[in-house]
Amino acid sequence: MNGTEKSGGAGGAGVAGDAAATATTERFDEILSRLRGVVDKLEAGNLPLEDSLKFFEEGIALCRRGATILDSAERKVEVLLSTSGGTARTAPFETPPGDGD
Repeated sequence: MNGTEKSGGAGGAGVAGDAAATATTERFDEILSRLRGVVDKLEAGNLPLEDSLKFFEEGIALCRRGATILDSAERKVEVLLSTSGGTARTAPFETPPGDGD
């Protein structure tokens, strides 16, 4: 995928959830790519202060949007658990203690 495909087109399994996950992933990937570009510009160190501040602000905004997408994805993750009756049930994904921030 080249980052310009927004619909989830080919490669989607035809399941609405997969298409939505693909669209979110693409948007996250775009944000991450833009954030990397901002970081590269800032790390080059040859920008005037005003431009550095502008790129820093853009980077912070991109970081926050990316974090929001990741938080949303984490809430949607469910772990499949086997029950004693042989049926399956789902439970919300939980972050292991000490694995947070």
